[in-house]
Amino acid sequence: MDFKDKIKKETLPQHIAIIMDGNGRWAREQGEDRVFGHQNGVNSVRETLEGCVEIGVPFVTLYAFSTENWNRPKEEVQALMEILVHSLSNEVETFRKNRVKLHAIGNIEDLPEHCQKTLQETIDKTDDNSVCTLTLALSYGARAEIVNATKRITELVKSGEISSTDIDDNLFASKLYTSGLPDPDLMIRTSGEQRISNFMLWQMAYTELVFLPIMWPEFTRKHLYECIYNYQNRERRFGKTSEQL
Repeated sequence: MDFKDKIKKETLPQHIAIIMDGNGRWAREQGEDRVFGHQNGVNSVRETLEGCVEIGVPFVTLYAFSTENWNRPKEEVQALMEILVHSLSNEVETFRKNRVKLHAIGNIEDLPEHCQKTLQETIDKTDDNSVCTLTLALSYGARAEIVNATKRITELVKSGEISSTDIDDNLFASKLYTSGLPDPDLMIRTSGEQRISNFMLWQMAYTELVFLPIMWPEFTRKHLYECIYNYQNRERRFGKTSEQL
């Protein structure tokens, strides 16, 4: 079935978040080491990004490296950092061609200096693009994000810049890493795992979740379109009844 032809432009998700899971398991199935899976996962990133641009999705966020991922074997972490640098350098033309603006969230200062440098250079080179914003969640953890936002607000209250009565959902959201980004409408996770793994806990309060059994290197824009079609056939009530919609 060609799901792309069934997608309604007027109800597209404005923001799609993706947990790119299963690289290592896919690689083992191929008789390769885990790094091979991460290398091939880059192709799925390109497919996803170009698919979102083609269909008209303006915001995409990829869970690229979590705070917990630092606990993986040192060799794998080093390889992931090098893949990040290499991919960013190689994909600048893809970003330009598709008018994609690069953005990053998380504890970026935890990344190796050469990774930070390449990341910032790529962000600067794509700053004028406006068709789609690609956000990479790097050294990201939602609990740490929420704690950090709480500390920032606490300091504002202590300094007298705001009162505790000023604190509401909008103020809190403005202190998160994702300030300025809309909350995700759709979250996709590959690999068959059915959890959100400390990803955008605040932002995904009403996000529609889709879990796929395939591994991330197997993900194509056809899968993307199927997920969007699935999303469009759900009823999003946001606490209301069906009759109120």
